[in-house]
Amino acid sequence: MNYWSATIEDEKKMLQLGADLAKCFNGHHGLICFYGDLGAGKSTMIRGFIKACGYQGHVKSPTYTLMEPYEVLGKTFFHLDLYRLEDPQELEFIGIRDLFDDNAITLVEWPEKGAGVLPEPVIKVEIEHMDSGRQVKIEAVAASSIAIINELKQIYNK
Repeated sequence: MNYWSATIEDEKKMLQLGADLAKCFNGHHGLICFYGDLGAGKSTMIRGFIKACGYQGHVKSPTYTLMEPYEVLGKTFFHLDLYRLEDPQELEFIGIRDLFDDNAITLVEWPEKGAGVLPEPVIKVEIEHMDSGRQVKIEAVAASSIAIINELKQIYNK
């Protein structure tokens, strides 16, 4: 089983889940795609991820700017929000291919808007609204990310 899922009750726990995913992702690089409706918690989880990696400033959703870069201890994090993207080819104008080097982690909200241009992710995160919180499923897409899911399971199954 190459995924982990749980119900996340509130914003504080969503931030913590993002932080825990960052800890498990330490030493890895690549694309993490976040799926979910408006207000599902994608930006919140990404904020928890980037803060856990050591970023001290404000982590904002790049809804209007499309992309926000963050530099932390020699590593680059790119946070993309593709909600307002009209055509996947627009990603070529921001130099999308330059965002996937061995020193970068790229976190993308609304990746379906970049279909055909974005590479295959290493991790997929799906967030659904529930009556009491959010149902989150984190899936290893690349074989190299199965260890990330196993580590996340260890954290939450204590």
